Amino acid sequence: MSDHREQLPGDGISAEDRSKWDRVRHRLRTDLGDAVYNSWFTRLELEAVNDGALHLTVPTKFLKSWVQSHYAPRIKARAASEFQKVERVVIDVRSPIRKMRQRDGAPEPCEVATPLFSQRAVQSAFAPVVEVVGEANGRRSARPAPRNDVDAFVGSPLDRRLSFSTFLVGPSNQLAYAAACRVAEARPGDIPMFNPLYAHAAVGLGKTHLLQALAHASNDNRRRTIYLTAERFMSGFVSSLTAQTSIAFKEKLRGIDMLIIDDVQFLQGKSIQQEFCHTLNALIDAGRQVVVAADRPPSELDTLDERVLSRFKGGLCVDIGPLDEALRMKILSARIAAAKESQPNFHVPPEVVSYVARTIVTNGRDLEGAVNRLLAHATLTGAPLTVETAEAAIRDLVRTQDPKRVKIDDIQKLVASHYNISRADILSSRRTANVVRPRQIAMYLSKVLTLRSLPEIGRRFGGRDHTTVLHAVRKIEELVGKDKSLAEVIELLKRILSEQ
Repeated sequence: MSDHREQLPGDGISAEDRSKWDRVRHRLRTDLGDAVYNSWFTRLELEAVNDGALHLTVPTKFLKSWVQSHYAPRIKARAASEFQKVERVVIDVRSPIRKMRQRDGAPEPCEVATPLFSQRAVQSAFAPVVEVVGEANGRRSARPAPRNDVDAFVGSPLDRRLSFSTFLVGPSNQLAYAAACRVAEARPGDIPMFNPLYAHAAVGLGKTHLLQALAHASNDNRRRTIYLTAERFMSGFVSSLTAQTSIAFKEKLRGIDMLIIDDVQFLQGKSIQQEFCHTLNALIDAGRQVVVAADRPPSELDTLDERVLSRFKGGLCVDIGPLDEALRMKILSARIAAAKESQPNFHVPPEVVSYVARTIVTNGRDLEGAVNRLLAHATLTGAPLTVETAEAAIRDLVRTQDPKRVKIDDIQKLVASHYNISRADILSSRRTANVVRPRQIAMYLSKVLTLRSLPEIGRRFGGRDHTTVLHAVRKIEELVGKDKSLAEVIELLKRILSEQ
């Protein structure tokens, strides 16, 4: 009688194929970064390579759906570079029994598998949250709980250097700073004054610093506070589903005094957004504080659920604007002072500090990078710093001021007006020549002038697929290289949109 036992992941796979799959995983980690890779790819396993298909498995339907909808093309592209005969990637959900089977002809397990984690293990897995958010119960565990699959939901790491005392205040961030301080001063049981508090800013302007400072101050006030990035919230939710501990996940999240979510623009997935919405409602309705940060105002978060956006708009929304020159000088002086602690001979003349502050107008991270380059020049060459040497040292950081944020709606209206058609024509399914070309131009401008992804742009153009947007972008890029008059029109449209 033939053996119908299910094959374990990896059984029957050649050493060469395993090596290829390891290279694929390494390239995915390099492409996506550790945070995304650890959230979605660590449980992705190679099942088989046959009939021109790469068969992969994950432990849950949710994870399968998420990986297929967000990363399947990237996986296929990376796999194709290693497995020459692979033309498609198939992702299935592996049986929970399969993971328990032993190799080398071990007997079949019972039909009902033993739970992977007991209730006590689930409870202890959340113990590190208390360590992260402070001594909410007046005591600490003698030692950290053991890590396992449900131990993914702990607060994101906090940097002790990011406190209110090190946050430099200027006209562009004064309101956000004052609001965060007011929230931090509240005591357990106080009714929140600003709920939710929503801060938005471009990259490197200090929103993460402000949120972490708020988390530190709240912990010092003995408030049970959890600081999470959107990626950490998503991975915690997925882990709770995988370990079948979603109830414990929800109870733990709803039992805190303050929830701080950073980079909420990355929150994706219908199920995750629904859970976040329920959590948001439960905390706010119970008088618990919620603080959120993003890279744009709520009205521009096109991918978030309307109910979530409604909650955001109902609170206090504060903007952290570009750094003025005086604030840039303060940031540079603070960074130079910090560098001198380790390099006492590091000296930056006032005229050099003034030159860097005038030249680098983008964000605080570029200013920090400038100090690092000046420090490297001074310590490695031994030559004194002058404006001329500083100019050479920071040349790669000098760029023009960030362009004004352009909205897709504005692009559609301008292109429609220029070509004497309506915006409704651009969004319609009409395929006449006088509509198709303006639609492609509007898609192209949306790609080059906004931060929106191809799927987001497609949704804003009447629910079109991202491949349609990609085709339009490539088509216009090709035509611009051949048609000088079209290139001039597109440059004119770009200039108008940037100056509006």
